[in-house]
Amino acid sequence: MKQVKFLHTADLHLDSPMVGLRHLPKAIFDRLQESTFKALSNLTDAAIKQEVDFVVIAGDLYDGEDRSIRAQAFLRKEMTRLCEKGIKVYAIHGNHDHLGSRFMTIDFPDNVHFFKDNVDTAVFSKEDGTLVHLYGFSYPERHVMERWIEKYPKADGADFHIGMLHGHFEGTSDHGKYAPFRLTDLIGKGYDYWALGHIHKRAVLSHQPYIVYPGNSQGRNRKELGDKGASIVHLTESGTEISFIESADVIWDEIVIDAQEASGFNILYDQCLAAIDQKRREEKGVLLEIRIERLNSGLSEVIPKLASGELLELLQENEKDEEYFVWVHRLQYSQELVIDRGNLIKQSDFYEELFRTIEQYDDVSESLSPLFQHSQARRHLDMLSESDQEQMVKDAEHLLLRQMLESQ
Repeated sequence: MKQVKFLHTADLHLDSPMVGLRHLPKAIFDRLQESTFKALSNLTDAAIKQEVDFVVIAGDLYDGEDRSIRAQAFLRKEMTRLCEKGIKVYAIHGNHDHLGSRFMTIDFPDNVHFFKDNVDTAVFSKEDGTLVHLYGFSYPERHVMERWIEKYPKADGADFHIGMLHGHFEGTSDHGKYAPFRLTDLIGKGYDYWALGHIHKRAVLSHQPYIVYPGNSQGRNRKELGDKGASIVHLTESGTEISFIESADVIWDEIVIDAQEASGFNILYDQCLAAIDQKRREEKGVLLEIRIERLNSGLSEVIPKLASGELLELLQENEKDEEYFVWVHRLQYSQELVIDRGNLIKQSDFYEELFRTIEQYDDVSESLSPLFQHSQARRHLDMLSESDQEQMVKDAEHLLLRQMLESQ
């Protein structure tokens, strides 16, 4: 039976500068700064251990247009390791490392095939005669807005067909809408597998054929949560098997603590320590966000320690020298405010109108527009997730009602 096995990765973003994270302790920041390199090394190890036939890299090998010599040298080293094991590599460049930028290049071993700035076909042949066609292109410039999928040929003349595309699945998100495509576009080509890149969250868009975003190999900020890695794909004449392998050296994570029953500082502190132990990973570092919810507003000795950052500093102090650290990079809390909406509405029509306005409010971005126009503030506000915006509205509601009720 004819078959082929390969590793599919994307969005390595080698030498990512980890903007805005220099406040971390030096050892942890250095670990994070090296993490994109470590993730690639882990992927190389996995490809060798799994004895794959080849590796496909679906764009954004480098984080920046300049492609630092250090990043290129490290990539070459890992490609050489694969070459020594007889493993081929097929790679395309995306919007971050497009071909139109000016950069100094270094030579790569013969096992690496970089697709050029036009849709082309690479041919892989196994010793048993199994023939694979791989299709792809590298971005000629950063902003590729055209539907390049229309330039891909239909499957013909090989045992297996693999499409490589660094692009945007139309209608899914506001992530840079480069090289857009629809599922029907991809399925219509008749390929056995689509190796996608560009979206940093793992997603399987289709099972017949498999159309896969593997996500990026290493999370670089708190929006890129959870396990990061690549796909091991086994194509056979009878079907496709796919599995996920981890590659990240540092994991971004989050946890919610229900503090309703916390009657004092020590209990809340122990809850935080338990959350940290729960999130600790073997042989990995963790950057953790803790959200404390339903905290009793009557705990006058606890709330100042949260507001001043004292609890956060205490939790961080325990992790500074840990090799497999869980560093709490953010600690948020919300106080329990018992609101009897029905009773308030009975007291005044104003409350009924207020609650209706809050429920219908959905444009946090417009309210924050003055801040978005400030260069330094915008760097942080761009990181606001949908859950962050929902929490902001909830916190604003509680603050407003608390002040109103306390002034009565």
